[in-house]
Amino acid sequence: MGHLWRFLLACFILLTVLPYLVNNMLRCEDGHSGPTYESLQQVIDKKSFRPSVNLSTPTITNISFTLYAILGVNEKAQILTTFLWLRLFWFHEFLIWDPEPCDGITKISLPVQDLWTPDIIVFEFVDDDVSQACPYVYVNHTGHIRYDRMLRLVSACNLEIFSFPFDIQNCSFTFGSFMHTIKDVRVSPALSFTEMTKNSQRYLQASGEWELVVILGDASILKFGIDEWDIITFWVVIKRRPILYVVNLIIPSSFLMIIDILSFYLPPHSVDRSSFKMTLILGYTVFLLIMNNLLPSTANGTPLIGIYFSVCLAFMVISLLETVLITCILHHNSMRYREVPHWVQVLVMHFIARLICYSFPEDPLAKLEEKQATNPTPSRQTATNVSGTMTLDVPELRQISKDLSEMNSYLTILRKEDHLQNQWCHVGYILDFLIFRIYLLIITGYGLVIICMWCIWMKQ
Repeated sequence: MGHLWRFLLACFILLTVLPYLVNNMLRCEDGHSGPTYESLQQVIDKKSFRPSVNLSTPTITNISFTLYAILGVNEKAQILTTFLWLRLFWFHEFLIWDPEPCDGITKISLPVQDLWTPDIIVFEFVDDDVSQACPYVYVNHTGHIRYDRMLRLVSACNLEIFSFPFDIQNCSFTFGSFMHTIKDVRVSPALSFTEMTKNSQRYLQASGEWELVVILGDASILKFGIDEWDIITFWVVIKRRPILYVVNLIIPSSFLMIIDILSFYLPPHSVDRSSFKMTLILGYTVFLLIMNNLLPSTANGTPLIGIYFSVCLAFMVISLLETVLITCILHHNSMRYREVPHWVQVLVMHFIARLICYSFPEDPLAKLEEKQATNPTPSRQTATNVSGTMTLDVPELRQISKDLSEMNSYLTILRKEDHLQNQWCHVGYILDFLIFRIYLLIITGYGLVIICMWCIWMKQ
């Protein structure tokens, strides 16, 4: 009984719709290829009306596109400029004919301006389309129309540049009717998203600094007040090719940082070390000014590579300040002949020196004092001869003894000053070694963190 009711319902629908289809089919004449011009003109005269026999039936528009080129990415204005090959399909109920009496013609081309076309727009459009429009459409004998056109799309996109130059951008293209609601026009994808991705990757494989990752999409309904619009949103995921920025920005900056680290091996008591570091900072500043045009700029945030450059410059400045401090310790005249404070000796020359495994060179003054302590000089005695009788006290000998005593005192003072100077040098060397190792440890950790973050972004 159920099958009988379905058969009767199908017959009723066929008998109801068939007269409309027969009446609306284009006519063909013998000796004339394709539909007659008179019948086509009747359809063209109705171009102001949606081509539907029953106006309660919406016109379904199928949309697909091929991403041919990425013309520009403006991070500051948050604008993506692309070039698309857009393809639209829809059904025209008045452009149907039978190919047999029409000399086997199954497809014709007609001017697009003479036919009704769906008002499909991209909601993210922010600029006029200056691309050349295709003046014709292809019409199949079943009434299906294919409209191909080129589209230079300037769209708004939320660009995230924190991970530059390893950034991945996700921009949306929302297609829908501008005026017709869901009761009049429906939209759907003409191809699968996988096919659209493969077609686009074929053209973008060797084009510019961007590469296409994937094209995704989803159909939804846009509600505004009491009206609803059928829309389809495509998400275009693109990834930047970072080799240009790695070669021109990251590698030169890393080389300059390595040179700054190696400058610690210059003698700290030499003035050339501070001059070398100042020259290095000046060169790094000039490098940043030259490469500033390669860095993206936006009001939303600063890319990580910009922070990386700023921190590298700050490290160079800290390195220069450390050199100034050590030079001040080694060359300050007021501290040169001053005793090293006890707390400095305990903290620096004992604790820190053991911590960094600093080895003190042999001090000749200490060895001399130790030798004098083990072999004390005899006290002045009166010279006697072999027989034990006292000799004469000659004035010349007393003068020579006095001069020798003064010379000994002067040499003792010089040795003491040299000893104090050596102590301050050791303090400077120990602090220099300590700060260098801390500096090297911080830079190594900072570099590893940056490299790990960039590697994670590259594998996304």
